[in-house]
Amino acid sequence: MVWVYATGRPANVDISEVTTREDAVRVVAAMVQDLREHPDEWENPTLDRFLEALAASMEGIESGYRNRGEELPAQPTWALLAELLIMATGYE
Repeated sequence: MVWVYATGRPANVDISEVTTREDAVRVVAAMVQDLREHPDEWENPTLDRFLEALAASMEGIESGYRNRGEELPAQPTWALLAELLIMATGYE
């Protein structure tokens, strides 16, 4: 599944099967490739903008899960990390 958010253009990376550290590494590598191929399309293509968006994504993730009718995992997972990273690429 590719997580699409209503604002910005997130990296076009599939995180539906992220369960391990190696899966998360593949997500980050795919993010780098996506940024190199589409730098003008990312909402947050610079480190400072990305980190600001990551912090905001981390603050808002619980309400995002609630809006989807899901519960935020009690313990962080590799999938949650991947979701936050992708979310930050397109967060406004």
